[in-house]
Amino acid sequence: MVVLVLTLCPVGLRGYLTRWFLEISPGVFTGHVTSRVRDLIWEKTIELVKDGRAIMVFSTRSEQRLQFRVHRHSWVPTDYDGVQLMMRPAPAVSSGTVEVQSPPQLRPGWSDQARRRRAAGR
Repeated sequence: MVVLVLTLCPVGLRGYLTRWFLEISPGVFTGHVTSRVRDLIWEKTIELVKDGRAIMVFSTRSEQRLQFRVHRHSWVPTDYDGVQLMMRPAPAVSSGTVEVQSPPQLRPGWSDQARRRRAAGR
């Protein structure tokens, strides 16, 4: 089983991939091909993707039963004690502190329950 996710790719590449895969969502392709065909498709994807990004996940004979291939993506596959994980980039740091957004402040009495309390006079 192979899953290929494309971002910002040319339309021609999407048409090329529909020869072997089903496009189950825009830019998400899935199918079952041999390892040789999978490798050739990956090479052609790298060639045609231009400024876009590609991630391929496919099944293998390993403990995890899957493997990743990544092209021009910020998340990178990393081996951690024999388990392949996707390493996420660190958040942007400005002036030595990490900026964390606080949740939006809601005005008091915005919910239906608050309206019911007001109507009941509590």
